[in-house]
Amino acid sequence: MGKFLNKYSIVGQSILVMSIFGGIFAFLLAIFFEFSNPVILKSEAQAKQRLLLQVIGEKKYDNDLDTDFINISPNTYLKSKKDTKAYIARYQNTIQAIIIESRAPDGYSGDIILLVGISPDGKIIGSRVVKHQETPGLGDYIDIAKSDWILMFQGLNLKDKSSSMWAVKKDRGDFDYMAGATITARAAIKAVHNALLFFNENKAQLGID
Repeated sequence: MGKFLNKYSIVGQSILVMSIFGGIFAFLLAIFFEFSNPVILKSEAQAKQRLLLQVIGEKKYDNDLDTDFINISPNTYLKSKKDTKAYIARYQNTIQAIIIESRAPDGYSGDIILLVGISPDGKIIGSRVVKHQETPGLGDYIDIAKSDWILMFQGLNLKDKSSSMWAVKKDRGDFDYMAGATITARAAIKAVHNALLFFNENKAQLGID
């Protein structure tokens, strides 16, 4: 009986020690997240700001993109899970571009988030991938830092191509892709096309006459 109680006493002590260390680890992890999260968010915001400037390209603007935007509720075109922002670039109070955030939920490794800059006449000024988790060396060619693939959308509008042409060549569309990473290209192309469709149907909301 003594051996039995001693055995389970040791087990109980082990569980107690593990629980204490688990609690300490969870506490330290919470503290780390509390201090690191603002830094991460600030870094992401700065990266997004740089991409906004890339998307606008040569378009002149004299307003503050950080404060001049329209809130967009979740919708079927942009596949957003929460409210997003459509940034407005103005020059002498005239709209030069609308930068829309579009989500591709069907990337190979998860969501792909893009910024698509569109001029008032519905033409793509530029597009950039803000965030993705695609396979390094294979699916990450959609990132401007890895490849110029994303530049192929520049200058396009809904009048240039029928909806069926907004697809990779493997699917009888007009767009190139990297062999072995077709899913990534499909998702990005669809997200850019959806941004144009959203723009076309919501011009009044975006301030376009």
